Amino acid sequence: MHIVNIHEAKTHLSRLVDEAARGEAFIIAKAGKPLVKVVPLDADEIGVHRRLGFMKGEIRVPDDFDQMGAETVERLFQEHDSISPEDDESRSEGGIPGRDQGKR
Repeated sequence: MHIVNIHEAKTHLSRLVDEAARGEAFIIAKAGKPLVKVVPLDADEIGVHRRLGFMKGEIRVPDDFDQMGAETVERLFQEHDSISPEDDESRSEGGIPGRDQGKR
């Protein structure tokens, strides 16, 4: 897929549209930054496919996916709740609770 700048796209629009209609998609850029992709309306029919769902049937999401690691997360929250206010202050200063703050 080739990239054309806006000026070139304006100058050669008819040719570029004809090429895109034949399946040769292109990208229009402004100041070197890609902005839009031009593809034919019947892109699916000529082999230009969207990547959404490209691994359909290849992977399986476990039924308990939303609960995986729940015990670990709960334990981390419980540990955080047990931290003393002094430890919490040292953390906000970039320190590690229980470590000597004088050493850097």
